[in-house]
Amino acid sequence: MRFEGQVVVVTGASRGIGKAIAKGFAAEGAKVACIATTLAGAEATASELGGGAKGYACDVSQSEAVESTFAAIEADLGTPAVLVNNAGITRDTLMLRMKEEDWDVVLQVNLKGAFLTTKSVARPMMKARYGRIINLTSVIGLHGGAGQANYSASKAGLVGLTMSTAKELGSRGITCNAVAPGFIESDMTHDLPQEFKDRVVKDAPAGRLGSPDDIVPAVLFLASKEASYITGQTLTVDGGLFL
Repeated sequence: MRFEGQVVVVTGASRGIGKAIAKGFAAEGAKVACIATTLAGAEATASELGGGAKGYACDVSQSEAVESTFAAIEADLGTPAVLVNNAGITRDTLMLRMKEEDWDVVLQVNLKGAFLTTKSVARPMMKARYGRIINLTSVIGLHGGAGQANYSASKAGLVGLTMSTAKELGSRGITCNAVAPGFIESDMTHDLPQEFKDRVVKDAPAGRLGSPDDIVPAVLFLASKEASYITGQTLTVDGGLFL
């Protein structure tokens, strides 16, 4: 029960990695604010968690929506002790075919969204002199990916945002770290060609694709008090694929 009584905010909590992370925190006593693009999705996750969990609909790329949502979370549950920036989308295609709109929307959700949510929790965390911020980046942000210039750029940007946040907020007892999942079985990777999935399984020392549950322990550890001297780091969880 490492997070008993703590308020934890998880974006992109309606499915996949985000939902698994929300469940992990709830199982250890946290009051989880589940954010998703639709209220139905957010509330569905919150209802599975029970206890003090509550769902919120928010487009994290819109500053006014983020500000109002985090004000509601503070009023309903209290000051967040942990923020997990997991919300993300893809618009994959080769760079020469990529529309400007596809570039913009991925950067706005994946990178700008994390910037806006981090700004919203920074001041109350500084006042409390305690906080944990975890950004979900990707191995694609560290190594690139053909047909994923927008996604790769957004996830690489999260690594830079993580380090800058760690430097700016560290003196107030706030840490900021990133977790970089490999290829995880989820809605986001569902449509990848089977040939590609087979190659990942062959090349990864772990011999399999990851599951959302493989990411949860890394996030929970970085969010815990035990990780107080770890900040500005990116932890790769990819089954050894990029060794």
